[in-house]
Amino acid sequence: MTKLRNVSLIGAPTDIGAGARGASMGPEAIRVAGLAEALRARGVDVLDRGNLLGPSNPWQPPTGGYRHLDEVVAWNTSVHDAVYAELKTGRMPILLGGDHCLGLGSIAAVAHHCRDVGKKLRVLWLDAHTDFNTSALTPSGNIHGMPVACLCGFGPQELTEIGGHVPAISPKWVRQIGIRSVDEGERAFVHEHDLEVFDMRFIDEMGMRHTMELALATLDDNTHLHVSFDVDFLDPVMAPGVGTTVGGGPTYREAHLCMEMIHDTGRMASLDIMELNPALDVRNQTALVAVDLIESLFGKSTLMRK
Repeated sequence: MTKLRNVSLIGAPTDIGAGARGASMGPEAIRVAGLAEALRARGVDVLDRGNLLGPSNPWQPPTGGYRHLDEVVAWNTSVHDAVYAELKTGRMPILLGGDHCLGLGSIAAVAHHCRDVGKKLRVLWLDAHTDFNTSALTPSGNIHGMPVACLCGFGPQELTEIGGHVPAISPKWVRQIGIRSVDEGERAFVHEHDLEVFDMRFIDEMGMRHTMELALATLDDNTHLHVSFDVDFLDPVMAPGVGTTVGGGPTYREAHLCMEMIHDTGRMASLDIMELNPALDVRNQTALVAVDLIESLFGKSTLMRK
């Protein structure tokens, strides 16, 4: 069972793929909220690798269906290389975003590593959105709505080839949790490719415990579990600091149960924390909630269990 207690924080301060400015300040907000200190208090060895460098946001309209494609490629290539380097040394990378387009580089690196070492991959995508758009489906061209599609081989060649294998992952490896905002064309595309989606209606009807039991089913000792946590997964009442708030997300306790059950598997080996936007936050409230939940991923529990 994977029990990685050596963590490397990697900041990716960019909002290059987003429709609102401000996620570029996310890494610093998470640091200010005390992530490293909270993990060290749980006995985790934490190295903060600082921030990656990349092109600034030109804030231009889409060209050929994509906004800022060259810059998105540059940032994701940098993220891939940094995440892959940490995995090769046996450390757990935690990517501090930045907008969720960066999940492409991060998960491509994890898939690359899994191919190297012969492990299976399971991706938990905690998000209000499926992020399974293509340029043909979305008029905005914002690439933070496309990373899962790109990872599955649907997107511009420059993005689908990051990580050296096309497609980087199979849709069958992904479990999406908390979904409640999907474009019409995207919905059909999700069904066409059989993504496993546990939307908020499913969670309402079946509960978070049953949802997570299904999402985590069939994990074994040879499975690398990657968690890509978009902060807009949470209800905006407790997490207002995101660019794309959608009401009706998981409650505080549901979110903690989700994280606690991930921790209980002992198999989480990499993590993204994405879309935190301090410009839209209230006294860093969202970053503090995010750190609280990440502590649960590392074993903090409200339960009096032995």
